[in-house]
Amino acid sequence: MDNTELILGNSNKRFSGVTSTMLQVLPLQKELMKLAVLGKHHIDDDTSILSFRQFIKLCKKTLPNGNSRIFHARRNDEMIQALIAKKLFGAKIKIVFTSTAQRHHSRFTRWLMKQMDAIITTCNAANSYLQQPADIIIPHGIDIEIFKPCKKPVSENIQIGMFGRIRPSKGIDLLIDAIIPVLKENSNVTLNLIGETTPKFKLYLEQQKAKITAAELDDQVIHHGKVPFSSLPELYRSMDLVCALSRSEGFGLTPLEAMASGTAVLTSEAGAWKDIIDNGVQGYHTPTGNVDAIRETLENMIQNPEKLAIMGVSGRAHVEAKFTNKLEAERLCTFFKSLHSQ
Repeated sequence: MDNTELILGNSNKRFSGVTSTMLQVLPLQKELMKLAVLGKHHIDDDTSILSFRQFIKLCKKTLPNGNSRIFHARRNDEMIQALIAKKLFGAKIKIVFTSTAQRHHSRFTRWLMKQMDAIITTCNAANSYLQQPADIIIPHGIDIEIFKPCKKPVSENIQIGMFGRIRPSKGIDLLIDAIIPVLKENSNVTLNLIGETTPKFKLYLEQQKAKITAAELDDQVIHHGKVPFSSLPELYRSMDLVCALSRSEGFGLTPLEAMASGTAVLTSEAGAWKDIIDNGVQGYHTPTGNVDAIRETLENMIQNPEKLAIMGVSGRAHVEAKFTNKLEAERLCTFFKSLHSQ
């Protein structure tokens, strides 16, 4: 434990996109740096887990070579935890925060970020919202051994999927409004909604279901609800097209997971998606919130199943070249190690 170089914040009990990004790079980071995680949520038994008390005790000393440990925060409360340890308990750490938000931060968050030793961001759009540019841009990556394509025949029956929590920010209503006339004209198309609905947004989901029922399209829309993470890869592979139409997004892993699975994508311009997707190659991105553009693009894409398959192949190659979790882990650990000389 004394040789632990990197400590990862892990403060959220609920599984989220931030949790997913951490878990996908963690095994690879373990090969590059000796690490531990502050908080046991979602962490396997093969990873060193620290309580806050153990974290304080460990970090009161430098590493055997005299370097400070690195603490990587991805949430506000993780920045707070690290600052308490450093300012009140004398922890010898350098704190790094990853900012993915594409919005102006609150005054308090800006203050927290000013206390950091370094800032990482994940795409140009998120970087544009920072008062000072990030020290480095490191895009998220995908485990291409988990999310991978399978051989499937091109079929006239088209499966469209939307993955993620059911809430307004994810734009499920935009897809429903856009796809209703498409489904009416194309009985061979099925929409799959995959994701959890919290009590807060139960009414929102019922409103979307009511639209489908009123259009007499219940047979063409399947709501899978919450599914375990282990089931997601197979679901991605079974889709011909995955939509991600968020109104706002930090980074947004769903399109990368779909592309790695050999599936074409249709997204808004939220998150990093405009940076990631080459229009007409791996899929398309449409102006955020534009129902007419979504509908028109959907209509064009489903008319050519062969092209959807070609886009899926291109998406897989694109992820392999630029967006693997191996690349992300290497970039993160190289940057963390560079802080020792600063």
